[in-house]
Amino acid sequence: MAHIVSEKWGVNEGMDVRHFTLTNTNGVQLSITNYGGTITCIKTPDKNNVFENITLSFNSLEGYLQPGNPCFGCLVGRFANRIAGGKFSLDGREYTLAKNNNGNSLHGGIKGFDKVIWDAVPLAEKNGLRLSHTSRDGEEGFPGNLSVTVEYILSDDNSVTIDYRATTDAPTPVNLTNHAYFNLSGGTDDTILDHELQLSAETYTVSDESLIPTGEIAPVANTPLDFRKFKKVGKDIDDISPGYDHNFVLNNPAGILQHIGTLFHPPSGRYMKVATTQPGVQLYTGNFLDGSLSDTAGGIKYNKYAGLCLETQHYPDSPNQPSFPDTILRPGQLFHHTTVYTFGEKL
Repeated sequence: MAHIVSEKWGVNEGMDVRHFTLTNTNGVQLSITNYGGTITCIKTPDKNNVFENITLSFNSLEGYLQPGNPCFGCLVGRFANRIAGGKFSLDGREYTLAKNNNGNSLHGGIKGFDKVIWDAVPLAEKNGLRLSHTSRDGEEGFPGNLSVTVEYILSDDNSVTIDYRATTDAPTPVNLTNHAYFNLSGGTDDTILDHELQLSAETYTVSDESLIPTGEIAPVANTPLDFRKFKKVGKDIDDISPGYDHNFVLNNPAGILQHIGTLFHPPSGRYMKVATTQPGVQLYTGNFLDGSLSDTAGGIKYNKYAGLCLETQHYPDSPNQPSFPDTILRPGQLFHHTTVYTFGEKL
């Protein structure tokens, strides 16, 4: 039967950190810690009904606290991805943000949502977990008090739904996502290069060398970024060094929950379908993993391309790009987006 197990996982900054494991009626498991709202495990079966963790993760809280943790499984905010120069103008005023990535602001700054302890409430009736956090006015340079609620739901169709909501008392940029790294082999394959990926994206946002969008939106056709039909992740990756770290434009102006891509691992039969209300998805292939992380799940050495992320999001640097979909949340408005990862296996 579906159930939720909660345990104390440690202490950080004088506050208890808890770990929650949700199990559905099929035995699929989703584990989350309230440190960073982090997914620590998604355990699904392969075509032979062997259950394995299909995310890159650590064994303990200490693993997630180590320097160099590349955002494994965490919630990202107040603004996912990059803001150029760590600054933006809003309603005639310029704001300066914490710079933590080559002079830019990345994933909310030095202490983003991935490094705070969220309030957590199990939702037995949904087989889910509700996480809440208030980001105070001025944190990492962002204006306004932002109240955020994220729900993780594990359904009996083997889907994980992430539902994001936020309100503010002053205009502020908001862009929330989850940063899970997937490897559907369950630890069998060292990389995701033989995984097959399909993305329903005709275009992408062109970026400069520091991964800041130029403002141009270009076709994926006849480029290594063309995943409109299934192809191996590694097929063209050598032509786009050091790997994929690109925002794909999804044709979703109305913000409807729609299927936008599928990841498939032929040897295990596992697949993952992705649906979202968001206008973009960032494909990142773990380009800077180098085997140095400790306390990893099963002691696996996570090297380059060990996992990939499909981060549903608004476009990078949107506050500085008037032509991009608006990311400014204002008082009285509700930020609300949903992403669903559905898991299965092909025999």
